[in-house]
Amino acid sequence: MQQNNSTETGFEKEIWKAADKMRGNMDASEYKSVILGLIFLKYISDKFEVRYNELVEEGEGFEEDKDEYTFKNIFYVPSDARWEVIAEKAHTPEIGTVIDNAMRAIERENKRLKDILPKNFARPELDKRRLGEVVDLFTNKVKMHEDGGSKDILGRTYEYCLSNFAKAEGKLAGEFYTPACIVRTLVEVIQPYEGRVYDPCCGSGGMFVQSAKFIESHAQDIKKISVYGQDSNPTTWKMAQMNLAIRGIEPDLGKFNADTFFNDCHPTLKADFIMANPPFNLSDWGADKLADDVRWKYGTPPDGNANFAWMQHIIHHLAPNGRAGIVLANGSLSSQSGGEGAIRKAIVEADLVECIVAMPPQLFYSTQIPVSLWFLNKAKKQTDKTVFIDARNMGNMVSRKLRVMSDEDIMKIARTVDNFEAGTLENEKGFCAVADLEAIAKQDYILTPGRYVGIADVEEDSEPFDEKMSRLTSELSELFKQSHSLEEEIKKQLGGIGYKI
Repeated sequence: MQQNNSTETGFEKEIWKAADKMRGNMDASEYKSVILGLIFLKYISDKFEVRYNELVEEGEGFEEDKDEYTFKNIFYVPSDARWEVIAEKAHTPEIGTVIDNAMRAIERENKRLKDILPKNFARPELDKRRLGEVVDLFTNKVKMHEDGGSKDILGRTYEYCLSNFAKAEGKLAGEFYTPACIVRTLVEVIQPYEGRVYDPCCGSGGMFVQSAKFIESHAQDIKKISVYGQDSNPTTWKMAQMNLAIRGIEPDLGKFNADTFFNDCHPTLKADFIMANPPFNLSDWGADKLADDVRWKYGTPPDGNANFAWMQHIIHHLAPNGRAGIVLANGSLSSQSGGEGAIRKAIVEADLVECIVAMPPQLFYSTQIPVSLWFLNKAKKQTDKTVFIDARNMGNMVSRKLRVMSDEDIMKIARTVDNFEAGTLENEKGFCAVADLEAIAKQDYILTPGRYVGIADVEEDSEPFDEKMSRLTSELSELFKQSHSLEEEIKKQLGGIGYKI
């Protein structure tokens, strides 16, 4: 039986609480691989166990035949790496070594996982008692059933922990985590129902996970998409492989982590959908060594900022009918330095920019830099036009530093783009406006949405001016009286202790 959302949420929080206790003196970046590795190990163990029991029931003696698992896209788990072995050793001093050995054994039997799984559970600084408690949590509270029950529980837990690690790591989190509300906005706008989905800086794979959720929510089969990506960070690349395996997604993320600009893992790929959250304003990225690169169709990007290198890499990899959603710092909308203004003008004049969304502040754990979403389309229905959306007032603060956009906010943006494509969108002052190429040219090809949508009309004040001035003057006079009274009281109190002012 699949557990309900409240149970899942409780389990997610319980796992995180246990992981946080287990941290000890380690940085979040260090114990991240421990908890995420355990989630992955439990997931593949459960999947294996279900298939193993099916084969036992068939009575043909094939339960240890690796082919019986791989043809169903299930990882084969050798006998000394199965969860029951780990569970039995949960409260022994050697639990860390047992888990490390299990990870190595699984990698040996499954080429796709070679050199991907974490094997750092035996290190002395990892509290083995806490590690055993986390193993117990998985053993007692998550069980895979024939309906795939633990897939969603463990998938949600993986995402929940990723989010919390991002919060704990602060500025370093940008390397692996894009806030879910931003990813979902990209997905809801470009709607990747089927085809090739690509992310050239995929982090932990959140774009792909949200794409799969989108497809499943529309009663479609996630096998209708094929997933391509890469990432330069080796730890993040491994996290993505595990995250996607838990979701039943078999990606091509290249044979190893690699720099997208210098080692493009998919040089001939033409993707139907591209979603990306590149590093903001990346400098010294190697422009001088790639000056004549085929990807710079609209101009050579400056070495001081890779924003338009990422954008042109993405355009280069778009199929003739492809759509892309990109998260970029707001500077990309207006910068003129290093030839960026000329590149932006060329991209606009090529009629590739379908929509620009100015996002609200404080969406990221890792940075306070305001961001915008660029939506590109090689087959726009509304040619020579772009829709601008000012979403800066959307979202709610969920903590002192973090804002989250609601489902309603996200769907309002997606509907606005849908209506624009259908030719039925009406401008809404302060929120959205459609501009043609001539109007954009008049703005010197600066794409800041506020220039196009204007300021929302303020509700007319029904109070007559004379009455309002009389009321405000009276209130101000009363405040002055209170101020003088407080001033006299302060002087009196200071005089009582021998001070005069």
